[in-house]
Amino acid sequence: MYRPEIKVLDCSIRDGGLMNKWQFSDDLVKASYQALCAAGVDYIELGYKASKKMFNVEEFGKWRFCADEDVKNVLGDLKDSSKLACMVDIGRVEDEDILPVNDSIFDMIRIACYVKDVSKGIALAQKIQEKGYETTLNLMAVSTNLEREIDEALIEVSRSEIPCVYVVDSYGNMYSEDINFLVKKYQHFCPGKTIGIHTHNNRQLAFANTIQAVIDNANMLDASIYGIGRGPGNCPIELLLTFLKNPKYSVRPVLQVIQDYYLPLSRQLEWGYIVPYMIQGVLNEHPRVAIAYRDSPDKDDFVKFYDKLTTPEVMGK
Repeated sequence: MYRPEIKVLDCSIRDGGLMNKWQFSDDLVKASYQALCAAGVDYIELGYKASKKMFNVEEFGKWRFCADEDVKNVLGDLKDSSKLACMVDIGRVEDEDILPVNDSIFDMIRIACYVKDVSKGIALAQKIQEKGYETTLNLMAVSTNLEREIDEALIEVSRSEIPCVYVVDSYGNMYSEDINFLVKKYQHFCPGKTIGIHTHNNRQLAFANTIQAVIDNANMLDASIYGIGRGPGNCPIELLLTFLKNPKYSVRPVLQVIQDYYLPLSRQLEWGYIVPYMIQGVLNEHPRVAIAYRDSPDKDDFVKFYDKLTTPEVMGK
């Protein structure tokens, strides 16, 4: 049986854009949107809101900024049953970049922050909520934090009006036991708030860890088409939709857009399970180290990468 309170958020364009600077074609984004709407997905995250004053707009695609006018030009004025979302990073967005919700095509804005910046994240979320948006707070890379640090952050979150807080396995380091521990911790400190889960696939555990979060009553689930996302990618949405029993979800439209767009894209843009990302996840390192290595001439020298991360004093000689 299914839990009707479970919601699925697709983060294909937002997380996948970390691999190609959000240089997706308009056709791919529109086809993804239409397929996900047809599949019954609850939220579709199209990218980031960011200030164009802080980035070289020639270097990045439009989904790095998610200007409402750009989104409307690609998707048209249609707003299907699926809600539109985007993400903001602290310090990379200005108030003028976020319209009041009644003037915007977006329904939800998610705030990403590290535990050390939780006060800033809460303050930004409050400003965004005052403009009428749904919000979530995504606490990134918690596998690197001490338990005391997580507890203190969650106490702050519990005092806020943010309705949803995410367990985020940014480095793909966690096992199901870690997910179980953290989801229950978030529930303990933040009663009444929805708990979300965002996983990465360094250890081939993104789907399994998402299932564990469902078992533990997390009700906001992130996934992406064909698992696209930074480095090893995310929980594949086609797997998740076939696991959830809600009759409103349909996997066929997702399979079609994979066949038409994401399979060809995967021959040009690398993501998914690859040994350097596995090593990076096991060692709880930021994915940038593996991404940089995959851009080097030694990208398939897995032993050298392992030695570089585990014995830097030797490799530095």
